[in-house]
Amino acid sequence: MKKVVLILVDGMRPESLEACGHPFVKELLSHSVYTLKGQTVMPSVTLPCHVSLFHSVPSERHGILTNTYVPQVRPIQGICEVLKAAGKKSALFYNWEPLKDLARPGSLCYANFIAGNSYGYEEANRQLTENAISFLRTNVADFTFLYLGWTDEAGHAKGWMGEEYLRSVYESFASIEAVVRALSNDYLVIVTADHGGHDRSHGTEMPEDMTIPILFYNPAFPVRELNEANIIDIAPTIVQTLGVAPDGDWEGHTLQL
Repeated sequence: MKKVVLILVDGMRPESLEACGHPFVKELLSHSVYTLKGQTVMPSVTLPCHVSLFHSVPSERHGILTNTYVPQVRPIQGICEVLKAAGKKSALFYNWEPLKDLARPGSLCYANFIAGNSYGYEEANRQLTENAISFLRTNVADFTFLYLGWTDEAGHAKGWMGEEYLRSVYESFASIEAVVRALSNDYLVIVTADHGGHDRSHGTEMPEDMTIPILFYNPAFPVRELNEANIIDIAPTIVQTLGVAPDGDWEGHTLQL
């Protein structure tokens, strides 16, 4: 694979993939190396989990323990910085503003932010998906990140695994399908979550909060289930796929696809 798209559905529990009823879930799984028992990091909160994903270290290492970003005392290079140093291009599409700090200034070729709290996360998801597809058709970026935030909003508002939450997961898979259909076979598509959730919250060590799906999709892949995977394994797997060595400070493992 020559390029990578990472799609993260905020707060998506593994059980919701089947429960949401979207027909593309089965097709995606049938050509994926995947696990529905992946693990995230503590605290199982959006920004710490994202920083761990992008920097391949647990939260106690990068020091971001809440949804407020603080500069790292001992800075670690993230996906975008490592790829930039290797001459690769990265792009971010997101609708939750604190994610702007996932990449350091100068490491991106493109960024698109649509405020979910202003437009509504349902509409922001749709707009971001359309914008990401238009951008991906230019074939500019080697690594593109698409964040879909409606699921987390629905979970907090109405409860995880409830009717509105499952509708948000369904519509997220409509976005995922639209992106996949727009790509050539040169792409590795990764679908995952930052954390799960229970009742109307998350952030604990409960399995409902800590367990996430991690799927690596390409139409040439035969289906294969991973024995184990952690959110910090995603960054080294991405850069290795793009022919770049993982950063020496990273603690995650490159997954064999």
